[in-house]
Formats: sequence, C-alpha cells, structure tokens
Amino acid sequence: MATRTITGKDLEPTIQANPIVILDFWAAWCGPCRAFGPTFEKASEAHADVVFGKIDTEAEQDVAASLQIEGIPTLMVFRDGILLYRESGALPPGPLEQLIQQVKALDMDKVRAEIAARPESAN
Repeated sequence: MATRTITGKDLEPTIQANPIVILDFWAAWCGPCRAFGPTFEKASEAHADVVFGKIDTEAEQDVAASLQIEGIPTLMVFRDGILLYRESGALPPGPLEQLIQQVKALDMDKVRAEIAARPESAN
C-alpha cells in the first residue's frame, strides 16, 4: 500500500521531512470518504515521490479539531512544509492529478517570497 496512516504524533515530522505531502482526512462511516479512498490510493501508487497520508478523524479527533476539519473528506497539500491547498470534498481522478502536477510545478522560492511579502507576515 502506497498510502501511510498518519497520527498526531507523526503529522508534523511527516510534513517537515518530505517535499510534498498530501493528507486525506476521512472516517470509516463517511460514504464520500470511502468512495474517494481508491482514487487517493491509485494516485499514491502513481506518485512515489509524494507522501500520501490518511488521517482517521475518529481516531485522531484532536488532530482534526486542531486543524479545524469541519467536513470530510478534506484534502490538505503541503510542499516544503507550506500548506498550499485545503479543500473539503472528494476530487475525481483527473482533478486530483491536475492538483498534484500543479503542486510539483510550483516555484517554491516565489511562493516563499509572496508569503514573506504579505502584511500579516510582518507581525
């Protein structure tokens, strides 16, 4: 299996230690989560250079609460430790692949410069 189970204990180390991390917040009782699971798994098998992690919101309620996960499935995408994407809802295979390609193509120096230029980052 190409996806990893992520817990509160290894969430931050996983995000910091890997260039690209895609997290799927889910629960066993959630129909859309179960329907999205095979799409997420297939993408993980196609992109060995990306960490695909699944966080069970029932088992990791503190993590879900701290990240303000209000609907599931929710995807969060990090590159170089920076949150680039966060959205509730299951993505079909095509849009998920497009998202992955966009994240891989980003100029992260430009992203960091844009973040540094934001007024709120001056505080």
